[in-house]
Amino acid sequence: MRNLKSQLKKLFFRKKFYLKTYKPLKKTVPEKTIQLTSAWKGLELIIEDILNQFNIDKGNCIEFGVEYGFSAVVFSNYFKKVTGVDTFIGDKHSAHKGDHYDQTKKALNEFKNIELFKSDYRDWIQKDTNQYDFAHVDIVHDYKETYECGLWAVRHSKCCIFHDTESFPEVRRAVFDIAKNTGKEVYNYPYHNGLGIIV
Repeated sequence: MRNLKSQLKKLFFRKKFYLKTYKPLKKTVPEKTIQLTSAWKGLELIIEDILNQFNIDKGNCIEFGVEYGFSAVVFSNYFKKVTGVDTFIGDKHSAHKGDHYDQTKKALNEFKNIELFKSDYRDWIQKDTNQYDFAHVDIVHDYKETYECGLWAVRHSKCCIFHDTESFPEVRRAVFDIAKNTGKEVYNYPYHNGLGIIV
């Protein structure tokens, strides 16, 4: 019964918060990846396509929600510098993992263009005034946090992507509202838990 309620809520949100489907022209396997289980698996194939379709420069990228670094390594293939911001303790949706900052830092040590920062996004966005070519938001999947972090990321980047638009209705709603409130174009790639794209 609970699963049925969850499915109905997702269907309702898909209709109410409609996002135009993103269609990649070409899928590409990045040269460098790391082997680990990730809910992000499969999305690495469309990152280069997103950058090309929307003519995004490849200078700098910021990521909120690094976890163990799968997506950060994907971005390191395309950007001169990747800034990863995370508390590195997990959250209610990813389950508490304990502090895994040192473990992630060690695993990503060979990727010299990735710099990790142990910080809550709320503290980070208070002090960072930089502009980025690309941003990725994959934090706790509640509306308030996704909206707050995502709005900052959209205002500070040329293109911002959001993971879990299909598996978490509140993420989809936040992406829809951010696009509406900023007047930006929005798309959704409906596979691998969903990827919202605001440009």
